[in-house]
Amino acid sequence: MKQNILKNNLLHLLPITLFLVLWEIAGQTAQTPLFPPLSKVIEAFGSLLRNGMFLKGIVASFGRVLIGYILGSSAGLFVGIIMGVNKTAERSLRPLISILFPIPTLGWLPLLMLWIGINEALPVALIFICAFFPVSYNTLTGIKEVKEEYIKAARTLGASSWYTLWHVILPMASPNIFTGLRLESGMVWRTVIAAEMFAIPTGIGALLMNAESLIRVDVIMVCLVVLSIMCSTFERFFLWLERRTTGAWR
Repeated sequence: MKQNILKNNLLHLLPITLFLVLWEIAGQTAQTPLFPPLSKVIEAFGSLLRNGMFLKGIVASFGRVLIGYILGSSAGLFVGIIMGVNKTAERSLRPLISILFPIPTLGWLPLLMLWIGINEALPVALIFICAFFPVSYNTLTGIKEVKEEYIKAARTLGASSWYTLWHVILPMASPNIFTGLRLESGMVWRTVIAAEMFAIPTGIGALLMNAESLIRVDVIMVCLVVLSIMCSTFERFFLWLERRTTGAWR
């Protein structure tokens, strides 16, 4: 068992290690500021940490992501549940969601800049939109996939509508719900970075744009690596939470 775990860990680490080694070698060979080696990128990361610029940027971006994601996913869950258990609400809201869902999140940016202005509410609104539609759609899909005989059996045994919802419908729909939450947990980071690059003077996205104007490729690479880590961490957290809560039902 331990050998299998060690083997899997090595298989995971080997490509990453090889990539980092090749990056360092290629950067040292190129000898150009447009393609710095890994060691220079690490130096740039240390410098950003020391002067506090990076910490301020990541805190600003993280706060926007957290607020927008919590609000958007909560609203998506609520609307998805309402549509899933109420056919009138589904007939009323589903066509609207079906029309708005395909619009790319960043497609709302010019309109929101006019409506909201360039302020802290702008990236939060974009993240809200990014999380709301997929979560509501996955919640509705999950509820609709619950077999009717399970619901009828619960009601036959005397379960109330609320009890059936919380103890039968939502647990059985939770795999779909968590899938929506997990997929969008990474997407919201891409959204906030794009919003900061175009409209907000603070955050990781703004740091990226400033680095581009100064031709600081090492700083750009630092931001991209950190963005990748944040997206992966959020997705892995929800994957872990999904397995802990829905593993038995799956």
